[in-house]
This record gives sequence, C-alpha cells and structure tokens, in this order.
Amino acid sequence: MEMQVVQRARENFLAGRSRPLEFRVQQLKSLQRMITDRQGEIATALKQDINRSQYDTPLLELIGLENEISLAVSKLAQWAAPRPVEKSLLTISDQVYIQPEPLGVVLIIGAWNYPWALTLQPLVGAIAAGTPPMFIFPLHSYSSIAELYPVVCGGVSETQELLRQRFDHIFYTGNSTVGKLVMEAAARHLTPVTLELGGKSPCYIDKDVDLRVACRRITWGKFVNCGQTCIAPDYILCEPSIQNRVVEGIRQTLLEFYGPDPKSSPDYGRIINQRHFNHVMALLDGYTAALGGQSDSSQRYIAPTVVKDVPPHARLMQEEIFGPLLPIVTVSDIDDAIHFISEREKPLAIYVFSSNKKVIKRMLAETTSGGVTVNDVMMHYTLNSLPFGGVGQSGTGRYHGKHTFDQLSHHRACLVKSLGMEEVNMVWYPPQNHQKARRVRLTMRTPLVDFSRKTYIWAVTATVFAFGLLVTLTAILLIAGGLNCTCWRVWQIWR
Repeated sequence: MEMQVVQRARENFLAGRSRPLEFRVQQLKSLQRMITDRQGEIATALKQDINRSQYDTPLLELIGLENEISLAVSKLAQWAAPRPVEKSLLTISDQVYIQPEPLGVVLIIGAWNYPWALTLQPLVGAIAAGTPPMFIFPLHSYSSIAELYPVVCGGVSETQELLRQRFDHIFYTGNSTVGKLVMEAAARHLTPVTLELGGKSPCYIDKDVDLRVACRRITWGKFVNCGQTCIAPDYILCEPSIQNRVVEGIRQTLLEFYGPDPKSSPDYGRIINQRHFNHVMALLDGYTAALGGQSDSSQRYIAPTVVKDVPPHARLMQEEIFGPLLPIVTVSDIDDAIHFISEREKPLAIYVFSSNKKVIKRMLAETTSGGVTVNDVMMHYTLNSLPFGGVGQSGTGRYHGKHTFDQLSHHRACLVKSLGMEEVNMVWYPPQNHQKARRVRLTMRTPLVDFSRKTYIWAVTATVFAFGLLVTLTAILLIAGGLNCTCWRVWQIWR
C-alpha cells in the first residue's frame, strides 16, 4: 500500500501538478481553512492523547501554524523568483541567477508531542516549494489532514515500510536513536534528510539576575506539555549560593500556575504512554526530590519535580529527560558553566539568564547550539524569521518560514548566454598561449560592482552619463580657451 501511495505522489509531481504558484497558494489557503474550521476537533484529540488543555493547543501549535501559512502565501512569489547573483567580467551581459525549484516527493515524519506544529510546519514549506508531501502522523488527530494529503498513521512498522521507498527528501522530528535509522535508510537512496532531534538543553542562571522573573519563565518552559518538549530546559546550571533561592522561586511559580495540587489542574498535562511514564520515573530512582516527586501510574501523572545537587555523572544527566523532571547542577562560575556545556554534545538550545552583558557575550561566543535564547526559554522557536534546527547530535538542517522553503527546494544554478560576442570566448579555445592565459585571468575576475540586472542597468547609465558629462566639460573648456585667446589678441591690437 505504501509503495502505491508513494508512486501516485511521484506521478503527480512528474506531471507538474504542484509546480504552478497559483496551485501552491490554493493549497496553503485550503490548509488554513481546515485548521480554522477544526480547531475544536484538534484540541479534543490532543486532550485525549496527552491531556492537553483546550487553551494550550492554539497557543502552542495552531497560532504559529496560521502565521506560517500567512507568511508563505504573502511571500511565495518573492521566494520562488529567480535570485540574481554576482557576475564575472566574462558574464556581465548574461543572465546569471539561482532558480529555486521543487525538489521532488518529501516524506514528513511527525512527532507526537506537538503533532500539528511539528508535522504541518514542514508541510507548509513543502507546499510552498511545490514539493508533494507524504506523512507519518502519530496520533488520533490525523483524520482532518488525511482529507487533503496522503497520511500514514502509525509507528515503527509503518515508518520502516515507508523508509524502504525512495523519496527526494526525508524530514524527521524525534529522538536521535530513530534519527540514525532514518539517516541510514535514506543513505541507501542517497536521499537528503532534515533531522530535528533533541538533546539536553542547558539553562544557566547568573547569580545577579532577577530570580523571580527567571524562575517563572523557566518553570513555564520546563513543565508546559508535561515536560515533553524537545527544546525545554533540560537542566539548570547555577552557583551553589543561589540554588535554594532558585528552588523556592520555582515552588512559588508552580503554586501560581497549577495550584497546590497540579494533578487536579486543567492546565497540567500527562505523559504520552505507560512505557514513557516508566522510563521517566526510572530516571528519578535514587534521588530525593526537592520539589514534587509524586506520581500516579493509572493516570500517567508525574508531578513537576526539581532535584538539587545532581552530580554530572548521574543517569539524569546522561540522556534527554523529556518529562517533568528538572535537575540542578551547581557550578563555581561562568567559566565552569561554559566548560560543562562545551564538553558535552551540542544541544538543540541553550538558555542564559543574566543582566551582565559580558556573561551573555561569553556564553554566546564560547558555546555552540542549534539556537539560543537569552533571558527567556523557547521563544526563538516562535520567530519564523529565525532558522530552527540542531547541530551535531541535536540534528541537521533547518526550517521555519523561508528557511523551510529553501530546505525543501533545489537551488538550480542558471547561466543564460547569447551566441554573440564570440571574440570574448576565443580566449578559452586552443591553441593556448601566454597572452590568452592573461586574458582568461582578467575575464574570470569578479567586478567590485555587483552586476545584477538592476545594478548593471544603473552602472551602464551612470557610465554613459559620466562620459557625456566629460565630453561636455571638455567642449566648454575648449570653447572657453578659444575665447580667451581671441580676447588677448584683440587687447594687444587695441593697445
């Protein structure tokens, strides 16, 4: 069945159905209408899957999707237009540009924690790029999108079957273990991949920062969606002198957000399934929680939990937690924090809370991550002007806004020459000599002026104007010189 679905998608692509810009815009608007019309159904499905609040689904997923679609509709003609580039002296009169064109059939493998945002944001870029998509949608909320695009709802076996097929690009969001399998399967067909993975995103709190504000922002980012967010702060780094104040700040914020019993709060979610519940609880074995620690297996409930004085070698620090557990690791200063981060795998995000510009500058300059947010968490994800993606073990490739369009397009190098000016090309042909070699070197140089079409026209106009002005000034000087000579002669005769 999967093979037939892929074949139909490829036939549609080869027929050119998805190429016209008008068709792409129409598809984007249809997607927008579907999201608007079925927000209630989507929120209900996610309430069933992960007990998410009906208010959180629009906030965390749908509003961003609507913005992404609106941007693509308004900017598509600009994104898809030829992009002029610099020319050499040899190609000054030619057309030289990059043409974004549809890449082919793309497979998008979604993730269960934010199934609409993490599946449909790549879809928006695929539609805009004219690239027919196929999906693996992991949860109950897939039925609406299945009316518009080919969707496979399933898990490991369905994913493995689809990965045996040939695609022109594979876009995967999930953990690094499956990411390696996706990359291995793609390599058999030399298929490029975008891997949006995860990792342990550190959060450094400087001792002089406003801890009340910092703790409120960190608490929200860590415990929203029950900690099941790939860019959630995975652990805190701070000096021992402020550790207890950080714990107290988080305790007060949890009371503010979820009340005295988070289990009864409509705003606090649940773990996705029993297997993941058991995995997260196992990470807590052997530790005493400074905050929280309560759980209920029958509801897959784990309370917001903070653990103090966690040693760097602890199991909590060896893998991404992906749940509502927040370890605190103490460091002596900013140097120790930078060293701690740098000696581990490059994370998907780094968060820094500080009022000291030197501290912020050092953290930005001396660490590497997919993204970084200073004095907040996860907010860089909300900007479609910023590329979102990992580096190293946290992923490869990027998306959001125009970055998704570019990721799922082929950037074709185009040079359109005329058959005239053959004398310029003569320097390339044998027999070669020293004089021809000098001419080749000259013609291959890139001018200091960017000779794109508009710039070229302006440059030629300016040159003609300057030449005309020079001729006019020369004529005026000659006439003036002649008049001066005549006047001098008259003066001599008159005397």
